[in-house]
Amino acid sequence: MSYTLRGRIDSRLAAALGPALAAAALALVLHRWWPVEVAALMVGVGVALDLLLYDRALDYQPAWTALPLGALELGAVTALAIALDVRAPLPEAIGFFCGAWLLAQVLGHAVYPLLRLSYGDDGGELGRPGATSAAAVAALFLAAGGVAFATRPPVVTLSAGVHRGPIVIDRQEILQGKPGAVVRGGIVVHADGVVVRDLTVVGGENGIAVFGADRVRLEHVRVLGARLDGIHARLSGVVVRDCTVSTTSRWGQGIDLSYTAGRGMSAVEGCDVSGGREGIVTHGIDMAEISGNHVHGTSLRGIAITEMTMGEVSDNDVSGAHGVGIYCGDHSLCTIRRNVVAGTRGVGIQSFFYAEATLEDNTLVGNSVPTSAFANALLERSR
Repeated sequence: MSYTLRGRIDSRLAAALGPALAAAALALVLHRWWPVEVAALMVGVGVALDLLLYDRALDYQPAWTALPLGALELGAVTALAIALDVRAPLPEAIGFFCGAWLLAQVLGHAVYPLLRLSYGDDGGELGRPGATSAAAVAALFLAAGGVAFATRPPVVTLSAGVHRGPIVIDRQEILQGKPGAVVRGGIVVHADGVVVRDLTVVGGENGIAVFGADRVRLEHVRVLGARLDGIHARLSGVVVRDCTVSTTSRWGQGIDLSYTAGRGMSAVEGCDVSGGREGIVTHGIDMAEISGNHVHGTSLRGIAITEMTMGEVSDNDVSGAHGVGIYCGDHSLCTIRRNVVAGTRGVGIQSFFYAEATLEDNTLVGNSVPTSAFANALLERSR
């Protein structure tokens, strides 16, 4: 079919109306904005490609090009979602995209030509219904943006200096610090959607504790001197980024994320973790991503994925663990790739008790035992 520029945009925006309404309904049901954000990215990417690429490069667009063009748009939407930090679960977001794409194909190839007999001759233009659909899509996204702005969480800013804790957060909010802000005595999170950033936390039973909360983000935090764990999460979905955690506790962990079944992905990215019994540990997590961290000087394990966790451990630097550098245990499924494990007194990488660990491109230097697997565990190297 030979589309005009208006025909491309009319057809795209008319097809986007249904997914936009579905995204708004999903956002209301889930109490999360990612469906609307993904739908907006889909429309924005599609219109941009229509204007800048498709209209110039494709005078005639055969039906078979729908697949490669759809793959191109999916890749662009995914890249933008990552760049803009859209917190969408990947399988659900891809499913939403594929459903919207299939709907657009059915409308473009079967429905529009029946409803408007001149559709092909007009180059995909829909006339007044096309303009009405465009206005409806724009109005829906503007309304969603207005609601999001009006309901955005409050921002609490701590001034430079020492603030007495423990600070207990029991509502959705952003807690952030100005340079030099210190909380002495810990932070405890009990609410969904909380963000804690740009703070130093000193002392407390656990430096930052999260209980029963989803969509919690800890960013650019520095945690020192907790009596047990530096960061401690239970029954929660937590993403920790660009942190520094140092603990001298004999029994505590640097970062402990545990028992988050049904709460989606938890992640620790770009942190420096030192001391304690274990540097980063997960127990019973559906999906865990441990990437780009520096873990050193632990008395037992550097990074431990255990108790039926499905985890990816990638691009970490683990050194000086007394027991095991990277551990996959107790029925967990672990992908361990591109890590550097050095100077471990025990085992560099270990799989234990029915765990399955896949290794790829890891560097093991100066460990007493490079790798081991026992108690019906598997340790495989990717080909």
